[in-house]
Amino acid sequence: MPPTLSQLQFGRLRCLRAKLLKRYKHQPLVSCLAALYSCQWRRYEGNCTQPGDCCCNKLEGASFALLVAAFCVTLVFLYFWGQAENDYNDFDWFNFGNLGFWFPWSVVLLVIAAGFFTYITVLMLLAVCLLSEGQKLHLHWSHKVGILLSLTFSVVATAVLSDLWGNEWTTLLLSFQITAPYLHLGGVLLMTTLAWPIALHFFRMNSRVRRCLIMGVYLTILATVYLVPLGLYSPCIKKKGTLGPAPALIGHRGAPMLAPENTLMSFEKAVEAGSDGLETDVTISFDGVPFLMHDRTLRRTTNVHKVFPNRTDTPAAMFTWAELESLDAGTWFLSHNPFGTVGSLGAKDQQQAGNQSVCSLQAYLQLAGQTDKLVIFDLYRPPRGHPYRDTWIQRTLEVVQNESSINSSQVLWLPSDLRALVQEMDPELQQTSGSRLPLEELHTEHIVKLNLHYSSMSPELISDYAAVNITTNLYVISQPWLYSLAWCNGVHSVTTNAPQLLSTMSSPLFLMSPDEYNLMWILTDLLSLVLILIIFIFHWWRERGLAFCSGSKITPDNGTYSNFKTGLSDIWSVSSTNSQTEMMPNLATITEH
Repeated sequence: MPPTLSQLQFGRLRCLRAKLLKRYKHQPLVSCLAALYSCQWRRYEGNCTQPGDCCCNKLEGASFALLVAAFCVTLVFLYFWGQAENDYNDFDWFNFGNLGFWFPWSVVLLVIAAGFFTYITVLMLLAVCLLSEGQKLHLHWSHKVGILLSLTFSVVATAVLSDLWGNEWTTLLLSFQITAPYLHLGGVLLMTTLAWPIALHFFRMNSRVRRCLIMGVYLTILATVYLVPLGLYSPCIKKKGTLGPAPALIGHRGAPMLAPENTLMSFEKAVEAGSDGLETDVTISFDGVPFLMHDRTLRRTTNVHKVFPNRTDTPAAMFTWAELESLDAGTWFLSHNPFGTVGSLGAKDQQQAGNQSVCSLQAYLQLAGQTDKLVIFDLYRPPRGHPYRDTWIQRTLEVVQNESSINSSQVLWLPSDLRALVQEMDPELQQTSGSRLPLEELHTEHIVKLNLHYSSMSPELISDYAAVNITTNLYVISQPWLYSLAWCNGVHSVTTNAPQLLSTMSSPLFLMSPDEYNLMWILTDLLSLVLILIIFIFHWWRERGLAFCSGSKITPDNGTYSNFKTGLSDIWSVSSTNSQTEMMPNLATITEH
C-alpha cells in the first residue's frame, strides 16, 4: 500500500530532524584549524571532547586564559596608539631630541602593535572555531611563547608611553565620544558569535560548577556590553539643527605636511588650503631681527651642522640674521619626510621645498596682511647675554606696527609677558590667553580668545567662555575624528597640521540625533538577544533529542545520556555474538560438502 501524503510529510520531518540532530564532522576544516593552532601538520585525527568533559585540561585552560588576556591587552594598546596618531609628529621629534637622529618611531610602533594583535586575533579565531567543532584545545609551545611576547610587549610599551606621553590617555578618552557607538556594535557582534561554542559546551558538561562559572562570566560581560550606551556621552549625539559652524582653521607653522614648517612656502600652502589663520613661533636674532623658529636650536630644521659645525647646539637667537639667511631650511623636510607626504608632492613643489630659508617675522606678517589672515605666535625671550633680552617685546611690536602691512586687529597676541604694556601700546591687538584663568582676570587683561590644548575640550568650558564673548582655539588638531569632536563641541577655531585635509570636511564623521541613536542601540541589543536565545535553545534541543534517536546513526554526545549509549553497545555486542554462534554449524556443513 503506497504511503499517504501525511506519512510522506511526517517522514520528511523526521529526516529534517535527523539532519538537525546530527553533529557533522568537518574533518578537512578541523585538520586545518588544528594544524595552525596545535602545529599538528600530519593528518589530524579528531580529538573531540567526551560527553561531560571540559574543552581542555588545566594547562591548556591556563594557556587559553592567557590568550584571552593577551587579546584584550594587545587590543587596548593598539587602540590607544592608533588614536594617538594626531600626535605622532611630536612623538618622533621628541625622540629626535633625545636620540640625536630622525626615525619614524611612531609608525614602527604602530606596525609592531598591529602585527602582535593580528597574530593573537588569529589564534583566538582558531580556538573559537575548534571549540565550535567540539574539539579539545592543544596550543603548541611556540604559540605560547608568541603569546607571552605579545603580552610583554604591550604591557611594557603601555607603561613606558604612559610615563613619557601620559596625555595620550586623555586623547583615548576623547576618542570614545566618537568611536564608542561603533565599539558597542563590535562588542555585541563578538558576544553573539561566542554564544555558539559556549552553548555547545555548556549543555555537554556534567559539572554544575563549570556550568555556573561559564554562564556567569558570559552573562556578566554580555550585560555590560548591552548597557554600555547608558554610560556613553558624545557631543555628536545632538538634536538636528543644533550643530554650529565648522571651526576655523589655523595652519600650525603653516602647512607642515606640504612644505617645511615655518617657511614662507609652508604659509603659502596653508593659505592655498583655505586656512583662516597662520600660527608660528618667533625668536629674535642677535642683531635684532625677529624670525620664525620653534626649537631652541637650529639642529632639527636647518643644515647648521654643515655650515656652522661648531655651533650646532648654540641657541638660535645667538646667530645674526645674515648667518640665519645662509642656512638651508628645507632639505631636511625632503630627507626626513616627517609626515610621509613628500611623495605626494609634485617635482616643482619638491624643488621649491628644498630651496627654503629661515623666514623672518616681517615676511610672515606681510603674507598674512596681503591675504587677510589672522596670525598667532609664541614669542621666545632671548637667552642671557643677548642684546634684546629685555626689549624683545618692544622689538616685536615694532615689526608688527611699523615694518609690515598687517592690521593689528589681525594679530592674536599670545605672549603673556608685559601684557598690560602691550595693551597700552597697541589696543587693537586681540589679546589671547594660553591658559584657563578666572573670568575676572580675563576681563581685566582684555582677553578675547583662549588658546588651549585639545585635551581640555569640553562643551561646558566652551559655552561658559562664549557666554562672556571669549572664543576658544584648540591646538593641535589634525585628525578628522578629533576635528569632528571639536566641531560638535562648538569650538570656534583649531590649529592644525592638515588644513588641506580638514578644509574638505562638510560635516562631522559621526552625527546622530538622540532618537536615532537610542533606536540603533535598542534594536542591536534586541536582535543580539534573540539570536543568542535561539542558539542556546537549539543546542539544548539537539543535545536532548540525541537520546531519542536510537534508530538513526546519530552519535549521542551529551554526558547525561552516556548510559543510553552504553546500553546500545551491549545490545550490539550480544546480537553479534548470537549471530556468530548460529553461523558456525552452517559453516561446518558447507565445509563437509
